Amino acid sequence: MASREFSLIDNYFKGKGHQRKDVVLGIGDDCALLSVNDNTLLAVTTDTLVSGVHFLADMDPRAIGHKAVAVNLSDLAAMGADQAWLSLALTLPDANDKWLAEFAGAVIEVCDYYGVTLVGGDTTRGPLSVTITAQGKIPAGKQLTRSGAKPGDWLYVTGSLGDAGLGLALLQGREEASSDHREYLINRHCYPTPRLLAGQALRGVASSAIDISDGLASDLGHILKASHCGANLFLDKLPLSQALLGTVSLEAAWHYALGAGDDYELLFTVPEAQKGALDTALAHCGVKHSCVGQLRGGEGISYLNHGQTVDLNVCGYEHNWS
Repeated sequence: MASREFSLIDNYFKGKGHQRKDVVLGIGDDCALLSVNDNTLLAVTTDTLVSGVHFLADMDPRAIGHKAVAVNLSDLAAMGADQAWLSLALTLPDANDKWLAEFAGAVIEVCDYYGVTLVGGDTTRGPLSVTITAQGKIPAGKQLTRSGAKPGDWLYVTGSLGDAGLGLALLQGREEASSDHREYLINRHCYPTPRLLAGQALRGVASSAIDISDGLASDLGHILKASHCGANLFLDKLPLSQALLGTVSLEAAWHYALGAGDDYELLFTVPEAQKGALDTALAHCGVKHSCVGQLRGGEGISYLNHGQTVDLNVCGYEHNWS
């Protein structure tokens, strides 16, 4: 079932108003795709992070700056885009020079690392929030979307899952961990890594893709809805870190991986004929990938553990709407 956030988008914004011919893909995916010329698409994405909703009120300003940029670049990665430009709208309760210096330093550091230029934005007074619009370029016809998957395609993820959600639980005092595991897990929450090289390498190989922001189950649901498929998800194949498994039970680890969100790994599908090309495509990206399921006809997600059906009730991250 779609969350309230996506219902609002569908009901009030998606498909409304005049649709320009240069809009190849509008509302409803990780990025909009705009036709720049016959050979290039412009990928555009916007995300807002609000204090107390998307990050803790006392979060390190460097972590806020890093995360704000990284989650937008992750959307570009999910479309297979080459990252290019960024604009920033910052709302602040007051102009704290120390806070601003640390926040801005992190924003510029991440932009420099990924070869992105900050080209503009706005500042205003109010409750702390950060809005970033990121833009990138994709060769026409090579874009990754949520709607290209078919029954029989294999389901993959990059990296490991559940770490960021457990990191948040540690910060909130809901879980406890050893010092070594705690540092790793909290860093995974505060400093996500956008899988840009992997996304670019998947062009022409993956049939669909999305980044994991709301949890594997929820984000897989977006691919299934857009591609009109169901999925078998293999719990025993989920990539779970030693830090995660060393801190919580296996079943709790499944729930963090499936529902906690904030991983910003890539979830993608690959046709049988492209499985051999996948290893070659990702060989130089510096990130592991794991096959965690297969698409099928029908609807919904079936959870399997070593071939046996498991009854799980998984809810992904959802914004609070009153």
